[in-house]
Amino acid sequence: MTNPEDPKTAESIYDFTVKDIKGNDVPLANYKGHVCLIVNVASKCGLTSSNYEALNELYEKYGESQGLKILAFPCNQFGHQEAGTNDEICEFVSKKNVKFDLFDKINVNGNDAHPLWKYLKYKQSGSLGDFIKWNFTKFIVDKEGHVVERHGPTTNPKDIKSLEKYF
Repeated sequence: MTNPEDPKTAESIYDFTVKDIKGNDVPLANYKGHVCLIVNVASKCGLTSSNYEALNELYEKYGESQGLKILAFPCNQFGHQEAGTNDEICEFVSKKNVKFDLFDKINVNGNDAHPLWKYLKYKQSGSLGDFIKWNFTKFIVDKEGHVVERHGPTTNPKDIKSLEKYF
């Protein structure tokens, strides 16, 4: 039996439940059979415009045709660049024409990091260690729910050419 609080016992992202931006529980098992791009986002980062634009483009290109799901998790741990409430975040992303899935604001580092993010980091640690360095760190999850790649904040989502091989 897996314990969703312990990333070392989880078999896939499907073992986790997260809250969407409106506070509803979302079992990640709902994403079975889809390639997922999971990313921590912020509204007031120097990388915000380029990343939101690229994420939107990827979603437009592959969301319908290939079943790509983008799961965006607001996080305020880096330079307090996502200080707003969930309602303010919703207002911000509506101006960016975001159509992909947005979740509750979470922590990605530290003892109170969300269990999903502990799992992502456990499965794909970064080049400098088992932590998220900044906003817009991206994880690719295959159709079986396994974390297969990690890309840093400065990697533009459109430049992740390997994404296509998971479809």
